[in-house]
Amino acid sequence: MTSQAAEEPETVAASRRSKITPEREQEFFDAVLDQVRSCGYDALTMEGVAATTRCSKSTLYRQWKTKPQFVAAALRANHCPKFIGIDTGSLAGDLRAVARTAGERSDEDTRLLQALGPSMTQDDELKRALREALVKPELDALGAMIGRAVERGEIAADLPVLEFLPAQLLGVLRVRPLLEGRPADADYLLRFVEVALLPALGLSEAPCTQAPSTG
Repeated sequence: MTSQAAEEPETVAASRRSKITPEREQEFFDAVLDQVRSCGYDALTMEGVAATTRCSKSTLYRQWKTKPQFVAAALRANHCPKFIGIDTGSLAGDLRAVARTAGERSDEDTRLLQALGPSMTQDDELKRALREALVKPELDALGAMIGRAVERGEIAADLPVLEFLPAQLLGVLRVRPLLEGRPADADYLLRFVEVALLPALGLSEAPCTQAPSTG
């Protein structure tokens, strides 16, 4: 078989993929992630997405050969880093802004993580896509905040708590729904930053006390 003949299937596949417009492709991605959030990854089927988007199963299978590939592509296409661009001039201000920003979408992101959690331990591609889309951009942004704080002299570069800061901040987003059945909203995350993270970083101010009411 010549190299030209070997390349023909790939050329044909690329041609077929090009027939789907970016807008239509986004419809598919939105549909697959909506179904993951509402039904869970295991219950998600190509047939269900096809019915929701009014297309044929063959269209989806031609574009994405397997369910993990489909979900991975949707995650990569829909990633919207929340912490990039936050720069208030201080680490305390940055972390408060992170808390507000994360709280705005915590319910949606948490449902997605919970729906994918059991499955991503069994599928490396899904795990990699989830990390690339939802985790790594936020880790990079937090690292940039910490780097600026070190340069400003707010904190020492070898402060032991820095190793655990991302795990604490991102972990509480997922843990609160499990513990209390409620999302980690902006108010909850702000309080977490004030009473847990800032004191650990040596950045907290003396807490305000309020005199008890005498009625």
